[in-house]
Amino acid sequence: MSATKVPFVTSLRARPGVITVGNASAHDLLHLRVELPEVWDTVRIDIPASEPVLALKVHALQALAPAADRHDDYVVKLRGVEVTDETASLREAGTQNGSIFIVTRRYRRAIR
Repeated sequence: MSATKVPFVTSLRARPGVITVGNASAHDLLHLRVELPEVWDTVRIDIPASEPVLALKVHALQALAPAADRHDDYVVKLRGVEVTDETASLREAGTQNGSIFIVTRRYRRAIR
């Protein structure tokens, strides 16, 4: 476990367990919450700040929407704003320990 404190907000209404990406003992490990509104579900992800935003999105989609075969159909939002450069590191995107991301469809689907 990292030396950083796990923020309380990451555990609110989240699935049990934590998805760990990369080196779990990294000194820059972030404890994040990722929501997918289409399925009304949330996961906790521990990931180094040096990892790209795309890695966060891919791992969240694998857990929350395994049938989603194209991650390009989804966008990542931090503080309500789309992260347009998914190759940027989480640190470069402005992520802090305890940040909440939303992964959602790029285009809304019609309801019939």
